[in-house]
Amino acid sequence: MTDTDGAEPDDPDARTDTDSSDTDAPSLGASVSDESNRCDFCRLPCPTDPVTLERESSVYEFCTEACRDAMVESDRVFTEYHGFRRILNRRLWLGQVPPAGVPRNSFVLLANDEGSRDDALRAELVWRALERDEPAAVVTFTEPAISVVEGFLSLDWNVLPYLESGQLHIVDCFTYRMDDRDRERMFERMDEWNRHIYGITERVTRTVRDPTDVIELHNKLDNCLEGLEMSDCGVVVIDSLTEFGTLVQPVQAYNFVKDVRADVCKGRFVPVFAGATFTSEEDTFPHDLGYAVDGIVDMQVNGSIVEDTLIKRIRIRKMNGVLAIPEWVAYEFTGATDSSPSTRWPR
Repeated sequence: MTDTDGAEPDDPDARTDTDSSDTDAPSLGASVSDESNRCDFCRLPCPTDPVTLERESSVYEFCTEACRDAMVESDRVFTEYHGFRRILNRRLWLGQVPPAGVPRNSFVLLANDEGSRDDALRAELVWRALERDEPAAVVTFTEPAISVVEGFLSLDWNVLPYLESGQLHIVDCFTYRMDDRDRERMFERMDEWNRHIYGITERVTRTVRDPTDVIELHNKLDNCLEGLEMSDCGVVVIDSLTEFGTLVQPVQAYNFVKDVRADVCKGRFVPVFAGATFTSEEDTFPHDLGYAVDGIVDMQVNGSIVEDTLIKRIRIRKMNGVLAIPEWVAYEFTGATDSSPSTRWPR
């Protein structure tokens, strides 16, 4: 799943493969190193005179003796620099802005207005991960698991094979509101199609008995990621920190976000994208989390640009570690018109 290694030392391709994120437009103050000056093991630039090694008539260059020794002991080398990996998908808007993609160890807040369809953006983030053959986990506070799946299907993204294979999991923090009798009634009221979806989804859904118990919530999420073997791959989306904030005390809410960022983003190198709907109290959780998260994406519904029309706009306000120009871009989500469903972004 992860591409942490890829070419044998004697393979000439090992000296030419590069990460596209390393060769995109450079930021101010940075220089793009020539490929010939990169370490033949870790793929980082060599800022000083390289350490050399001659092997089978080929001369290899390394940034450190440690890299040279590691190559001698290993049968493979890195084909790209992996110390600061990014999500880079040109079909996804977040893969175009910033141009270098989103760092994999990021906790990103999707700060949105009502009606901005942030649910569709979260769905696309998951879908693109599945397309890359990576696992994904959805944490839902605002709707049951079956509704999450229906949201994908409404965009023509058939996630049923990924649910069946176990590549997509759902952490259910919604149905705690229903007792056993209510759940039975819900199932009885389903038509054949919804029962079919429910049967597929149930096997990969982890239900949190009490989401107000932050320890249980964190453990269920951790168990989910362990089951998916999610490390340096995949994506986690949380539908609503705003709803989560209504369930627990503010201190618990802040600590949960910080703990997830530390454990999942920094510890596992798995990005988390969490929705947060704007309220009138902008100085309260989760809208005052700017200092504690790595990225903030603003999704706005603006009625002042075109008369009698609401325009959806998106921008990256903050993204640590990469160049991001905070420009507003108009957008809309539509269903697929061919066999390759995608979100329609203006060019």
